[in-house]
Amino acid sequence: MFLENTVNHKEQFGWIEVICGSMFSGKTEELIRRLKRAQFAKQKVEIFKPQIDTRYDEENVISHDENQIRSTPVPAAGNIPLMADGCDVVGIDEAQFFDDEIVNVCNNLANQGIRVIVAGLDMDFKGNPFGPMPNLMATAEYVTKVHAVCTRTGNLAQYSFRKSTNDKLVFLGETEEYEPLSRAAYFKAMQHEKLKQIELKDVEEIKPKD
Repeated sequence: MFLENTVNHKEQFGWIEVICGSMFSGKTEELIRRLKRAQFAKQKVEIFKPQIDTRYDEENVISHDENQIRSTPVPAAGNIPLMADGCDVVGIDEAQFFDDEIVNVCNNLANQGIRVIVAGLDMDFKGNPFGPMPNLMATAEYVTKVHAVCTRTGNLAQYSFRKSTNDKLVFLGETEEYEPLSRAAYFKAMQHEKLKQIELKDVEEIKPKD
């Protein structure tokens, strides 16, 4: 359960909240919800996202349900502190795409008394911890793991299965390229992909050479 911190004005330290999960699990939706509540309370809020994420909009952070909030695209984590001066709350979307410096940036902001809310994929399409997310989760006061619904079983999904053959770690896409899967469905899908690769390799080996 996520419990928002109480504000003790004698203690000037902030905190870090991490919202993580698979594709289509509602991470950005939850990030936007928390940030809009802070804005409604007249707190000074700044939101950042990686410059490479232009799927829905070049500037705004937009969820799959088309909720949106104004943000500032930045090329690297080191740019964030320069624009976060005087903020009460800092939001960061798609944190997995940032360099490892994002961990120090978030901790330094929290140490300055700022509430930092971070959203990102906890695992890549291969099922491995994604970029700086494990370290962010380890140093955060609060971690909320949200789940999608598996497209094949209807159970809770925590894996992002890539349907395309593109093997690049950073590959932006939506439902055409990814689908959320449960552990069982993901395991079966990965086994199927391995068998396909073996079959293709065998076919290539028996092809007659010119």
